[in-house]
Amino acid sequence: MNRTSRDRDEEGRARSARPRDGLGRPLPYGAEGVPRQPEGVVRDPDETLREAQRLLDAGMPFHAHEVFEDAWKSGPEAERDLWQGLAQLAVGLTHAARGNAEGGARLLRRGADRLAAGPGERDSGPYGIDVGGLVAWARELADRAEAYRAEAYGAAGRADEVVGGGAVRGGVDAATEAPRLRRVGS
Repeated sequence: MNRTSRDRDEEGRARSARPRDGLGRPLPYGAEGVPRQPEGVVRDPDETLREAQRLLDAGMPFHAHEVFEDAWKSGPEAERDLWQGLAQLAVGLTHAARGNAEGGARLLRRGADRLAAGPGERDSGPYGIDVGGLVAWARELADRAEAYRAEAYGAAGRADEVVGGGAVRGGVDAATEAPRLRRVGS
């Protein structure tokens, strides 16, 4: 692709043709990246949760977010907050793993709040989703990410230990921190 011409879809919207790593960060043109999730895939809720869990377990929360995005765009309006909340958790984990502790914490809390405000019991959500467990996981990870950022600022006392935009070197490991979307036995 000629770098001066933009890659566009049939409707003229820009597409990102750059390869990306497992956390969705752009790589140089010509580098080998991780295959992107196809857009606009309609899955039933069970398929959505299975695919998103697979991606989370593989340390690819950015890609899991895209699966949740498809669910909120193609699913019933009544479930939009559920899928958007799950997408926000995945993006929050993505940012925390990239070292953006502040942005990660903000998105983790936003997703947790959205899930906690949803329909159903406090701990039990539709499709066997462990809403209570996810809310607790997200808030705890947000607290740790912010504490790590504060420690990095305090220990360094200078901006060279902070990468920029609130990013801190050595973010969390996305695969290790991957949440369980469903209650055990679901």
